[in-house]
Amino acid sequence: MIDPVNPDDHDPSTPDAYGLHVDWIDAMSQPQRVSPETAEALHDVIGQPPPDLEQRVPIVTRPGHDPGLSTVDVACEDGQTRRVDGTLPEDFPLGYHEVTVSGHTRRLIVSPGRCWLPQGWRGWGWTVQLYAARSRSSWGIGDLGDLRSIRELAQAQGADFVLVNPLHAVAPVLPQEPSPYLPATRRFRNPLYLRIEDVPGAERVDLSDLSARAVELNGADLVERDEVWTLKAEALWRLFASRDRDDSTFARWRAVQGRSLQEYATWAVLSTEHGPDWRRWTDGLRRTDSDDVAAFAAEHDEQVAFHAWMQWLLGIQLGEASGDLQVLQDLPIGVDGGGVDAWAWQDTLAQGVKVGAPPDRFNAAGQDWGSPPFIPWRLRLAGYEPFIESIRSTMASAGGLRIDHVMGLFRLWWVPEDGGPTQGAYVRYPSADLLDIVALESHRAGALVVGEDLGTVEPGVREALSEHAVLSYRLLLFEADHPSTWPASAMAAITTHDLPTVTGLWSGADLAEQRDRGMASDQVLTRDRDSLLAPLRSGADLPEGASTEQAVREAYRLLVRAPSVLVSATLEDAVGERRRPNMPGATDRPNWCLPLPVWVDDLAEHAGVAEVAAILRDGADG
Repeated sequence: MIDPVNPDDHDPSTPDAYGLHVDWIDAMSQPQRVSPETAEALHDVIGQPPPDLEQRVPIVTRPGHDPGLSTVDVACEDGQTRRVDGTLPEDFPLGYHEVTVSGHTRRLIVSPGRCWLPQGWRGWGWTVQLYAARSRSSWGIGDLGDLRSIRELAQAQGADFVLVNPLHAVAPVLPQEPSPYLPATRRFRNPLYLRIEDVPGAERVDLSDLSARAVELNGADLVERDEVWTLKAEALWRLFASRDRDDSTFARWRAVQGRSLQEYATWAVLSTEHGPDWRRWTDGLRRTDSDDVAAFAAEHDEQVAFHAWMQWLLGIQLGEASGDLQVLQDLPIGVDGGGVDAWAWQDTLAQGVKVGAPPDRFNAAGQDWGSPPFIPWRLRLAGYEPFIESIRSTMASAGGLRIDHVMGLFRLWWVPEDGGPTQGAYVRYPSADLLDIVALESHRAGALVVGEDLGTVEPGVREALSEHAVLSYRLLLFEADHPSTWPASAMAAITTHDLPTVTGLWSGADLAEQRDRGMASDQVLTRDRDSLLAPLRSGADLPEGASTEQAVREAYRLLVRAPSVLVSATLEDAVGERRRPNMPGATDRPNWCLPLPVWVDDLAEHAGVAEVAAILRDGADG
C-alpha cells in the first residue's frame, strides 16, 4: 500500500509516493501547494502498482555501466547471447535486449546516452507549417509534394534543415481535427498530406471531376480541411481500387509493420462506422484484441487495407520529400483521448485527466491541452513501448525530431476533467530512462533532437537535456539575454506558431486582433506586446517608425549572432505574414487554417524569403 507523503514534512523538490508534487514553484517563482482534494483525486487515478513492479520493469543502462544484475545471460536483439558479469563492456551492442532475473523476463535497454549530433556542425533552416504552404498544384492544403519543393528551395539556398509541424493522423471523419498538436496517433501520418498526382497509377485514373474542385479549394481564404479530405479520400479510394494487385511491394511492407499498422487501419474504419471516439463504441469494440474487433476487421478487409495502403504511400512520399536534407518533425505532447493510440494503450493512460499547464505570464488561467497522460508506473510496466513507438515513428523517413514541451519527460501538469488548469498538479516521470531511449532512437536514425523547453522549466532540466545532447529551444521574443550569450547547444528562433510573427508584432496587427477578440484587458495585452518587443528593441538598431520589412531583417540579423548549433526562420516571417498560425484561447478564430499568402511556387522569387535566407546563410557560415 502506498502512503502519501505528509505535506507538512515534504521537500518541495521531491514528489510523494505516487509521483505527485504536493508543493511546487510557479512561473512567478512563488511557492504553491496542491489542494488535498486534487491530490486525492490524482492518487486515485494513478493507482497502486504491483508489489513486484521493480522486478518487472525495463532496465535502462549504457555500455560501461553496471545494471545491477550480477551475472546474467543477455538475449540480444540480434539473436546472440552474451554473458554479463556486472559492468557492461564498452563494446556491448546498443538496443533492446532481454534478461531473465528471478523468474521475470525484462527488457534491457542499452543506450549511448547522447543523441546523434555531428561535431562542429552549425546549420540554418526553415520552419514550415506544411498545411499552410500551398502551391498551384495543391488540392487546397500544403502536401508532401510541396514539402519536396520547399526542401529543394532550401537546399538551393544553402539551408541545412527544414522543421515541419506534426504530420500525424487524425480521425478520417468530418469534421477534421485542425490542430496538428491533438492527433489521434503519434505513430501514423495524416493522409491529407498525400500528393494525389504522385500516387502510383494516378496517370491512368480519371480524377478530373475532383481536381477541378481542388483548384477552387486552392483559392479559398482558409485551408478547408473537411472539403479537402472529402476530395482526397474519394481520389485515393479510386486509385486504391485501380492499383496493380500483382505488385506485392505493399503487401510485403504491410506484413513487416505487423500489429501496430493493423490496429491503426482497423480503428480508422471503425471510426467511419461508429464515430471517432472509441470510448463511445459498444463494449465489444473497446478492446483492440477483442473477438468483435477481429470479426469487424475481417468483414471490412478491403477498407482496412485501404488505410494501411495510404500509410505506405505516406512513408514513400515523405522519404522523397525529405531527400538528403535533415527534416525535423514535431512530436506533440500527447494524443486525442478518443484516438487510436489511446484505444491501443488505454491501460497505460490516465482516465479522467488531461495534460495542460499551470498559469503563467501569458496564460493567467492556465492551459488544458486535451490529451490524457501516461501513468508513469504503467508506462514502465509496458516496457516503455508506447513511448518508443511514438519516438521511432516520428523520426522515420526524416532526419530529426522536435519534442513539444520536452519538460513533459520530467513532469507533466495533470488537469482533472471536472476541474480547470488552476486545479491541477505536477506528476513526476522517469526522465533518465526516457531521455536515454530518445538518445538510442536518435542514434539509430541519425536524427537530431530538439527539446521545446519554453514556459515553466524546473531546475536541472536544461542541464539534463544538454548531457543527452538534446538541443534547447531559444526564442528571441522570450529571452532577456542577447543572442550572443545563448548556449551553442540549442536551436535559435524568433517566434513559434503560438506567438506573433515579427510583422504582426511590430505593426501592432497582432495586438489589434487580440483586442478585437477580447483576449484580455488592453493593459495586459499592451504589457505583453511590450515584453515581446523588448529584446528586439534593445538588441536591434530599429527606430520606432521602421517598416515591418526592416523589422524582419533586423530581427534575423540579431538572431544569427547566437552561437547556437541550429538557427531557424519561419516562412511566415519571411513573407511578411501578419497573422500567427495559432492564437491560444481564441476558440472562434480559424487557428491552424491560415494559408501562406505566397504560393510555394513563388517563394524562390520572393524578396523577403531571399533576404532572410541570405542573412541566415551568411551568419551560419560566419
